[in-house]
Amino acid sequence: MKDRRQFKRFKIALPAKMETVDSNRKQIFKFKTRDISAAGAFIDTTEIFSEGTRLKMDFTVSSSRIKELTGAMSLIECEGSVVRSIDYGIAVRFNGDCQVFGLKGM
Repeated sequence: MKDRRQFKRFKIALPAKMETVDSNRKQIFKFKTRDISAAGAFIDTTEIFSEGTRLKMDFTVSSSRIKELTGAMSLIECEGSVVRSIDYGIAVRFNGDCQVFGLKGM
């Protein structure tokens, strides 16, 4: 089967904070990524999320080189939707509106 991914996927465990957007009540979850690309991420979780669930996500990127250049760690904020849910995780496609912020004092 040919890989249809447009962007390179990086196997990295980043701390991820996710908030459901569609729900009547605000739910916040803390997980780790299994891998991530410019288009989406796979999140390790046994929580059940329906396909199409909209999420706001924060990923913390800890890198000595980033810290050396900026004096801070970076936070990536994205919104996206669950495109696949299996018993050990979810695949999330970003909607393209990701932003990167520096986190001072970390």
